[in-house]
Amino acid sequence: MDLNPNPRISRLRPLATHVHVVAFSTVCESFRAIPGNPYHAASVQPIVSRRLWAISILFVAATLAGAAYNDYASAKQKFDSIEAGRLRSGARVILTFPELNAWVAREAPAGVRNPQLRVAARDLATGAALIDFGKLERSAGRQPGWLMSKLLDGERPVTVTARVRSSAGRATVDIQRVEISGLVIDGPTLDFLIQNFLIPMYPDAVIGRPFELGCRIDRLDVSPSAVAVLLK
Repeated sequence: MDLNPNPRISRLRPLATHVHVVAFSTVCESFRAIPGNPYHAASVQPIVSRRLWAISILFVAATLAGAAYNDYASAKQKFDSIEAGRLRSGARVILTFPELNAWVAREAPAGVRNPQLRVAARDLATGAALIDFGKLERSAGRQPGWLMSKLLDGERPVTVTARVRSSAGRATVDIQRVEISGLVIDGPTLDFLIQNFLIPMYPDAVIGRPFELGCRIDRLDVSPSAVAVLLK
C-alpha cells in the first residue's frame, strides 16, 4: 500500500508536445486563431475601402445634383421675375455662372450636351458644348438631306467666343471665334460661314446686328464673375 498523498510522476498525464500556435501578424494586422482561415485584414481592408469610396462618390454625386437643381431653380425664378415684370425699375438681377450653366443644361435642345458658359474678360463670353448638328436640326423640325446628314451627324466639341454689347434696351452679339473638333474658324472664313451657312439655316439667329432685349431690360453687364441684368 502506498500511503504517499502526492501522486507519482509516472501517473501524471504526459506533457503536450504539439500545441497550436496563435499567430499574430503586426505587419498585415491579421489574427489567425483558426488554422486555415483565409480572411485577414490585408484582404478585407481593400473591400471596405472600395465600398467607402463608392459611398463617397454617390454622396458627392447626389450633392452636386442637388446643387445643380438649386442653381437651376434659382436661375428660373430670376428669369420668371424679369419676364413677368414683377421687379421695380432700376433693379439689378445677378445671374451667377453656376446658375446660368444649370439653366442652359436643363433648357438646351436635343443635340446639345454638357453646355458651359464662361467669361474671361468683360463683355467677352465663351460657350462650349458637345453638339450633334444633325440631331439639333431634327429637334427644330428640319430634316437634313442625305449629304448634309453625313456632314452634320455625330457629336463634336464646339466652342464659340462672342463679344456682347448692350445699351438702351438693345444688344449686339459679334461672333469672333469658333472651334469645332479642334479646328479653329475665324476672320473672313467665319464671316462667310455665318452669312452662307448659319443664318440661312437659323434665320432667327441675330448675329452682328442689334436686337431688342425686351422685358424692360436696359442692358447686360457681362463680367468674369457673373452676368448682371439691369432693368429700365
